[in-house]
Amino acid sequence: MQKNKSTLIDDYAKADPTQLMDQFHTGNEGLSQAEAQKRLEKYGENTIRQAKRQSELLVFLENFTSLMAILLWVSGVIAIFAGMLELGIAIWAVNVINGCFSYWQQHAAQKATDSLKKMLPSYVKVHRDGKSQQIKVEQLVPGDVFDIQAGDSVPADARVFNTSNLQVDESSLTGESVPVEKVDAYKHGDGEFAQQNIIFAGTICTSGTASAIALATGMDTEFGRIAKLTESQKKTMYPLERELNHLTRQLTIIALLIGIAFFVLAIFFVKYPVTKSFIFSLGMIVAFIPEGLLPTVTLSLAQGTQRMAKKHALLKNLSSVETLGQTTVICSDKTGTLTQNQMTINHLWLLGKQYDVTGTGYVTNGKIQVNGQDVDVANEPDLNKLLINATINNDTEVKEGKAGEKSKILGTPTEAGLVILSRKAGIDAKAEQKQFPRLKELPFDSGRKLMSVVTKDSDGQFVIDTKGALGSELTICDRILENGQIRSITDDDRAKIVQANEDYSKQGLRTLAFSYRIVDDTDPLAHQSVGNFTTENAEKHMVFVGLAMMSDPPRPEIFDAVKNCKRANIRIIMVTGDSPVTAKSVATKIGITSDKVRVISGDELDKMSDAELQEAVKHEVIFARVAPEHKFRIVSMCQKNGEVVASTGDGVNDAPALKRADIGIAMGVTGTDVAKDAADMILTDDNFASIVSAIEEGRTVYSNLQKFLLYILTSNVPEAAPSVIFLLTRGLVPLPLTVMQILTVDLGTDLLPALGLGTEKTEPGIMDQPPRPLNSHLLNKSIIWKAFGWYGLIASVISTCAYFFVNHVNGWPNIPLAPSGQVYAEATTITLGAIVFSQIAAAMNCRTQISSVFSIGLFSNHRILLGIGVEIVLIALLMYVPFLQGVFNTGPLNVSEWIFLFCIPVPLFLIEEFRKLIVRKIKAHRQHA
Repeated sequence: MQKNKSTLIDDYAKADPTQLMDQFHTGNEGLSQAEAQKRLEKYGENTIRQAKRQSELLVFLENFTSLMAILLWVSGVIAIFAGMLELGIAIWAVNVINGCFSYWQQHAAQKATDSLKKMLPSYVKVHRDGKSQQIKVEQLVPGDVFDIQAGDSVPADARVFNTSNLQVDESSLTGESVPVEKVDAYKHGDGEFAQQNIIFAGTICTSGTASAIALATGMDTEFGRIAKLTESQKKTMYPLERELNHLTRQLTIIALLIGIAFFVLAIFFVKYPVTKSFIFSLGMIVAFIPEGLLPTVTLSLAQGTQRMAKKHALLKNLSSVETLGQTTVICSDKTGTLTQNQMTINHLWLLGKQYDVTGTGYVTNGKIQVNGQDVDVANEPDLNKLLINATINNDTEVKEGKAGEKSKILGTPTEAGLVILSRKAGIDAKAEQKQFPRLKELPFDSGRKLMSVVTKDSDGQFVIDTKGALGSELTICDRILENGQIRSITDDDRAKIVQANEDYSKQGLRTLAFSYRIVDDTDPLAHQSVGNFTTENAEKHMVFVGLAMMSDPPRPEIFDAVKNCKRANIRIIMVTGDSPVTAKSVATKIGITSDKVRVISGDELDKMSDAELQEAVKHEVIFARVAPEHKFRIVSMCQKNGEVVASTGDGVNDAPALKRADIGIAMGVTGTDVAKDAADMILTDDNFASIVSAIEEGRTVYSNLQKFLLYILTSNVPEAAPSVIFLLTRGLVPLPLTVMQILTVDLGTDLLPALGLGTEKTEPGIMDQPPRPLNSHLLNKSIIWKAFGWYGLIASVISTCAYFFVNHVNGWPNIPLAPSGQVYAEATTITLGAIVFSQIAAAMNCRTQISSVFSIGLFSNHRILLGIGVEIVLIALLMYVPFLQGVFNTGPLNVSEWIFLFCIPVPLFLIEEFRKLIVRKIKAHRQHA
């Protein structure tokens, strides 16, 4: 039976390097060039295959085949069939322009995504034909022997040998922020990827050197395996796409029912000829289809996308903007997402004295303090000794970033934190290293958990400085430093040290202990050469100095972001590869959970049924030490509970969950290519707070679409009212509004203000509301009531009165209503004008749902103001241009009639402002009740 991948990796780890070389038919001299070429042809290039994309043609055509787009194509056909060729072409043109614009936005987003991608290392040093040479990473094959050193990215899954102080950052696979030691001998730690003599593709060597035998390359690596898992997940339809399809079906049914009703009434009630009735009903169907919906949706989403890009959030698909607004749960990685991924020393503990260290991250932005007061290190001999140890016993370099730039480190995060600690204390590392030159290093290894360096002081005596795990330090210390004096360490001292370590560990802090030994004339090593110093004879009889406590600090903006999420009823579930203690500490510190939160480990998760997990994610919970499959399962169970899930992350391990989630959010700076490919959104600054801004934008987009919908449905009511009057009076009242005039409103005067509503800025208080329910729809009861029972009804009364007013001035009711001629043209024109000017008020009223328009700025939306200006000009052209008068059956209005029209918007606007005021007062009263 064929072994699975993890068992095979474990077999490789247990094998002796010589046996492994025999198995791969290689040796210390490496492969021959000819053999390497054969293997390259067999296994393929060492690359991670990108997920197969749709052809550009299919992507382009998809923008013209949505349900709403199909409805518009059909509407164009109906218009042409009804004898309105120009209208049909106009509807098709709207569809074409919208589709092209939508495609252009998607294409631009994809180009930006591609530009963010980082490739694997370009070159690797391999042994071929007995010589060391550099080759492109793509040319590496299984069996190649290659070298690796600090700063290198690991190019393949490989078995290491000849290691020297080798440490690897595996956070891209495991989520664990602390580098892992790698050694020659086999040892299996906890969780996946835990073999200590195996390195994995896509990870980074932070310190040391090693040689390695490539075991797997390209898609056969663990990196590639997870990429395959990601490819197997199909992206579900975005909620907005489903909602638009639902809305399209609703509006289609409404339009058809209205068309059929008017057709039947025209034939049997008015006794209209069948042909005329059919054309009339087709015109009504087209009139009730919102031709401006698709352009408004596209423009609103595009505007939201552009605003989000300015806030460092790159959307790959326009529809995903609105999905963010519906998000109810964020499954977030910890390292580098909620935290800075920069180990920071927070506290120092010496016998009888504790110090706080201010500032976070790899920048010198703090001080060492006691009770809030800065400490003069020169007057603190014990503290000074710990700091000198941290400075000299250190192999890491830190290049601090300038304003807005991220600091760069060459080495381990722990040592980087110690470098910054020394700088905060004002210690000149180069001067100290020059004064105390390193004579020998006893590298860290996982067995003894210590690292020591040997230097010589100004008196010519050897000094051994050691740092490492507290348990290991206490076994080698028989003395302790207190107030500058060395004395024997007591059991009471040891108890205090252990208690301090436990207290800090409960806070999720990692501890590092420091000790030293001066080799004076009485020391057994005094007469030995430094070359004879070993871990056995040098690391004993040490003087204990103290402890340094450190953590990966939360991002400074995360606290407000978490508060905003809670305010918006959005839950955050931490899903991390880090330890349960650290995960809980960070989650409680930043306010994601209480200290009573349930923490579920990966091993515990494996034993849980789907039903148990589905119940667990309904409550306050953290997941720690999890594997890629776990994250995917957690997201899936949240979705089964009816949640809309956004999943964040930057590593390869996050990719399957990113693709499964309703919104996958990858980190642009630290994120892997696999994660970016799987995600819907990329944070170009890796800032969790940008997600909250994106959610706000998503809610704004949905709100704007509802405002647009309310606006266009409002005009449908006064458009339909004249036809209803015509039918109910059996034709005694001539049509107060012709079909062409109705379509003038839909495709002419209404279009620009409607597009302006689609770009309205965020309404105050939008993040104080819970996410909208999954079963809610764009077209809801509130919109229907406002459109048909409030705005539309008022506009219908005004426009109908305007029609009868003009006829009254011209002799009605003493003479019959004019069915044609100049008076009829003037009457229908003022009816059209009254609808347009009522819509001016509606455009302003629709800008907010319950807030006062004055609170967002009466003239702040320039697109709406432009749209209002254009529709006034357009209606004037229809009245005074002879050619247009003939096409639209319009005529000129006199001054008094124009004054009447201009008087319509103001009272309508003020009436609505009064209604909103009452609604706000009622809502405030209920909240305080």
